[in-house]
Amino acid sequence: MGSTDSKLNFRKAVIQLTTKTQPVEATDDAFWDQFWADTATSVQDVFALVPAAEIRAVREESPSNLATLCYKAVEKLVQGAESGCHSEKEKQIVLNCSRLLTRVLPYIFEDPDWRGFFWSTVPGAGRGGQGEEDDEHARPLAESLLLAIADLLFCPDFTVQSHRRSTVDSAEDVHSLDSCEYIWEAGVGFAHSPQPNYIHDMNRMELLKLLLTCFSEAMYLPPAPESGSTNPWVQFFCSTENRHALPLFTSLLNTVCAYDPVGYGIPYNHLLFSDYREPLVEEAAQVLIVTLDHDSASSASPTVDGTTTGTAMDDADPPGPENLFVNYLSRIHREEDFQFILKGIARLLSNPLLQTYLPNSTKKIQFHQELLVLFWKLCDFNKKFLFFVLKSSDVLDILVPILFFLNDARADQSRVGLMHIGVFILLLLSGERNFGVRLNKPYSIRVPMDIPVFTGTHADLLIVVFHKIITSGHQRLQPLFDCLLTIVVNVSPYLKSLSMVTANKLLHLLEAFSTTWFLFSAAQNHHLVFFLLEVFNNIIQYQFDGNSNLVYAIIRKRSIFHQLANLPTDPPTIHKALQRRRRTPEPLSRTGSQEGTSMEGSRPAAPAEPGTLKTSLVATPGIDKLTEKSQVSEDGTLRSLEPEPQQSLEDGSPAKGEPSQAWREQRRPSTSSASGQWSPTPEWVLSWKSKLPLQTIMRLLQVLVPQVEKICIDKGLTDESEILRFLQHGTLVGLLPVPHPILIRKNVDPPVWYDTDVKLFEIQRV
Repeated sequence: MGSTDSKLNFRKAVIQLTTKTQPVEATDDAFWDQFWADTATSVQDVFALVPAAEIRAVREESPSNLATLCYKAVEKLVQGAESGCHSEKEKQIVLNCSRLLTRVLPYIFEDPDWRGFFWSTVPGAGRGGQGEEDDEHARPLAESLLLAIADLLFCPDFTVQSHRRSTVDSAEDVHSLDSCEYIWEAGVGFAHSPQPNYIHDMNRMELLKLLLTCFSEAMYLPPAPESGSTNPWVQFFCSTENRHALPLFTSLLNTVCAYDPVGYGIPYNHLLFSDYREPLVEEAAQVLIVTLDHDSASSASPTVDGTTTGTAMDDADPPGPENLFVNYLSRIHREEDFQFILKGIARLLSNPLLQTYLPNSTKKIQFHQELLVLFWKLCDFNKKFLFFVLKSSDVLDILVPILFFLNDARADQSRVGLMHIGVFILLLLSGERNFGVRLNKPYSIRVPMDIPVFTGTHADLLIVVFHKIITSGHQRLQPLFDCLLTIVVNVSPYLKSLSMVTANKLLHLLEAFSTTWFLFSAAQNHHLVFFLLEVFNNIIQYQFDGNSNLVYAIIRKRSIFHQLANLPTDPPTIHKALQRRRRTPEPLSRTGSQEGTSMEGSRPAAPAEPGTLKTSLVATPGIDKLTEKSQVSEDGTLRSLEPEPQQSLEDGSPAKGEPSQAWREQRRPSTSSASGQWSPTPEWVLSWKSKLPLQTIMRLLQVLVPQVEKICIDKGLTDESEILRFLQHGTLVGLLPVPHPILIRKNVDPPVWYDTDVKLFEIQRV
């Protein structure tokens, strides 16, 4: 039959279904077979030939027909799994039923009256109406469907390569088949890599699409009042009821981590033939993420049994959570498995960054967000993996792509989920000393990013990108600012040498965050100043040698610290500061991705010259500006000349004291009065002003500023390099307050979106 004929027949069947008001008997095979037996429809055909309005019409007007269609389609999948799908006709029926269910299920999930349908038992639906195996008849439809999908994913000659020479297999072989021998790809716990097979990959993809559709019921449910409510589809599929849980988990993980979109490195090879692997890899990553969507706090952490090999499990009930996928993930422990996973994820995350001399010559993958969520799950559920990542030099191969994606997505509100997961991963990594130490590695590969050029380390890259997110991201990123600065605080004790560009960025953030209008406009804003002061204190106390650029920037911008120490607390000044904020003009132009002219480092930068400070120093002011705005008195405090309402940044253009237009909207305070309006009081300002950790910086300024000024006067300097040389060889040993212990924040308090049901996409209403 031609494909046009089969489409017409299929369409005719759909119309019959919508027009028949009388229930069609389940035994009327001639009618039901029209949907799957003689047709050869693609998934695109099914979506085109079964319009949404018609599915809803059947649901409302002939509910029994829709119910019969669903359980007959499930019955066909169950039969296909039982028989092993040996004939081409059986394979076609299974694929047609998969596509039909993928199309229809969301319309069942969206209607509250149908919620329980798949979890009810349908008499006789279990085994084609045969009267035996009563226990099987009692299975809810959802369970029958999920078990059939699992069986079909390891069906020889349909989704996996047959190991038999002969094709004459009996049905019993499907039940006795050890699916661990049919894992889809070499990697964790499996050494054999099967021959790639386009047809098998496409069939797997269809079934995984159906599986994801089953799991998607959760998206249609109202948020449950009790947190940690489990998705019954996922719960059943990842339970011991599914005998294929281990090989399927392993197949999905290995398929993702072994994928190489570049192939053999032949330029443009993706234009010559289509890459049928990528859609499968993307589906595999999505299924993995959904099955691992498990609250680790709600169940006992699985113990890692040092005696197991790879992910091999005992037949006994596994320890830890009931979700076997989480359990298997948490028990991976071999170094070679960790290396395989980390290399694979780093390869895929780095793929969009690949720069070649031939534009568009390498295939670009699109599922970075899924990869980041998967990486987060790996680190969260398997602490051994996290420590392996941190001690590996490959951790930077994860860091650089994350910074690339954060920078790329910062102005796009639809990608706020990507921003959250990326920042969250960096917060997790920054809690460990090894990560801070690794950041000192020179940053030499130039990833294409619209950031100022600098010569420095991966720490410089991290801070420059964070500055860019804060100063030119969209407003919905404001809850992340605490997180971004917490990451910098966590790594700051280990940063051996920041570039001048980076030092200026940090001082620019402090300048913006310490303006009175900003400090007084929301209850939590002063936290950002505390974070930045902590960064400066850590670097001065633990890494003074090597950080002459930052010390120089602090000396040059010392008026900021003086203004913080002398922050006004009287009601008239507080009121005046807030009034000034309301009058403040638009601070920065937001055209394209360029920052406005008032932003440091935004002018086109010259190419970096390795090993020199030239590019870092282009934006520094003349020495005549060095002693502006404040003087050091004999007791070490700073006496400020009256500052103007608007200071100027390095390039002489006015700084409005605002990082971006996002600041025109007040950051929401976490607590507010009964009226809902929060306002600052003198007592509130005093309560935190007295705790500002300024002692270390004031002492540094007291010691160094007179020496620097003396050098300038004695030598008549007009070049910063001499001062930097002096600062490089200076020492503050014995002159600074005793260093406080290094404090690592594992999480921000309160964590805005942790443990909430974060939706990684949003629906735009047109």
